[in-house]
Amino acid sequence: MTNTTTREILVTSALPYANGSIHIGHMLEYIQTDIWVRFQRHIGNTCHYVCADDAHGTAIMLRAEQEGITPEQLIANVQAEHEQDFSNFNVSFDNFYSTHSPENREFSEYIYKACEAKGHIASRTITQAFDPEKQLFLADRFIKGTCPKCKTEDQYGDNCEACGATYSPADLIKPKSAISGAIPVQKDSTHLFFKLPDFEKLLKDWTRSGSLQSEIANKLAEWLDSGLQEWDISRDAPYFGFEIPGQENKFFYVWLDAPIGYMASFKNLCDRTAGLDFDYYWNKNSSTELYHFIGKDIINFHGLFWPAMLYAAEFRTPTAVYAHGFLTVNGQKMSKSRGTFIKAGTYLRHLHPEYLRYYFAAKLNNKVDDLDLNLEDFVQRVNSDLVGKVVNIASRSAGFISKKFNGKLSTAVSEPELLNAFASEQHTIAEHYENREFGKAIKAIMALADQANQYIADKEPWVLARQEGSEQQVQDICSTGLNMFRMLMIYLKPVLPMMTENAANFLNDDLSWSGLNTPLVSHGIEKFKPLMIRIEASQIEAMLEESKVEVAKELALKEKQG
Repeated sequence: MTNTTTREILVTSALPYANGSIHIGHMLEYIQTDIWVRFQRHIGNTCHYVCADDAHGTAIMLRAEQEGITPEQLIANVQAEHEQDFSNFNVSFDNFYSTHSPENREFSEYIYKACEAKGHIASRTITQAFDPEKQLFLADRFIKGTCPKCKTEDQYGDNCEACGATYSPADLIKPKSAISGAIPVQKDSTHLFFKLPDFEKLLKDWTRSGSLQSEIANKLAEWLDSGLQEWDISRDAPYFGFEIPGQENKFFYVWLDAPIGYMASFKNLCDRTAGLDFDYYWNKNSSTELYHFIGKDIINFHGLFWPAMLYAAEFRTPTAVYAHGFLTVNGQKMSKSRGTFIKAGTYLRHLHPEYLRYYFAAKLNNKVDDLDLNLEDFVQRVNSDLVGKVVNIASRSAGFISKKFNGKLSTAVSEPELLNAFASEQHTIAEHYENREFGKAIKAIMALADQANQYIADKEPWVLARQEGSEQQVQDICSTGLNMFRMLMIYLKPVLPMMTENAANFLNDDLSWSGLNTPLVSHGIEKFKPLMIRIEASQIEAMLEESKVEVAKELALKEKQG
């Protein structure tokens, strides 16, 4: 499936929040997006992939204060850590930026002013909880108290983790500020609202246009049918973010400028890249494609507020928004006490990044289901598929070619039908990748790996090698084995970029998608080196243990900071 018409695609992942580390739950999304992006590039499409740190909000302001540094220092430190983790997991961003940027300020102000000029901004006074000690308004999550339903203490202001009840902070028994411990008071403030109900017809059409998965469209239909509410887009000082033009001590709510960060990151890339035009991708009549990969928990922002704001400011709306579920570990929510709340950096100190890339790919589909990282299955599947099946084909064939045939493959293809059967799977596998059915793609690729191993087992080149006059047969069998291995690596290239690069060096081949139709003949290879080693259970245990120790250290630090 080599394209005759090259598509022009812009892809984003949701922006990680800049007040903490990336964990493996986050990595599910970046790996899913990266596999799709790498596939598009692999088959010859133009595909740009941008992201940024989400760097605004009260939580960042408070964390910086707690650490005794400025918010700017905090977000710079966190961004450096995030970029390192993404790089180590081979996430191929063209640009990783920050929402605290001049481009983002410019676009946020532009979109706000466009909405305001068209009458889509309202202003009214609301009453909110206020911390008299810290002198700031409190979001629900910064208020704690006793649950009004089950009387469990130390619950957040909007829901109880013990009984699952939802309520307003005013219903809490003995409410207190989670920041200072002070008793909140009620205080009036004028806020600005984006008039989302103005866009009801547009959103009803857009959410049913095929731009969303059906489960997500159905969920948004519930909100649309019950009547859209105006969206509060302002926050009072003190707040770390962009000031709203024409307003005093009012800042854009973090969720207004976060998705605009996609545009800002791409604009920053365009300004540094000759021939890349921002307007070509973002004008309302653009023929390019725009895809957002996100978690299911932020669909209201991307499925309602975002397209409405873009439409109001006369930019294009997304081609599609793809939501995924959450990551569980061993069937349960990631847990700090069990050590299954695993940071990306912790994982990388113990395990190869491509183990996780492969396992996620093997289990991902295009639905919104949660994905379980079963650690026992993880070890077994990686060892069985990557080491036992794929690498095994190369290791069984390469030694004979190097030792007996001076590293040269046969001058002709001895099994054309077999190699044609492998090549003919390219359309099905490409379709699975395109549709984000990565699990189906991996299943099809592993079925081919089984065939390749069966072929070598049946032909027994190690037996033939001891027989007089069988040299050509041995060379042909091993050359066929290595051609099958090469095709498997071409298919796996979006999932396993590091392993593929090493395989490309070994095979002296670029492993391009078009190469599926042209087997290697009379071709020299390098000496084989192991491409992937088995995971040991002890590595998993050490990783979980380190996660527990890290959590304990963080808790101790929090208590020390008060």
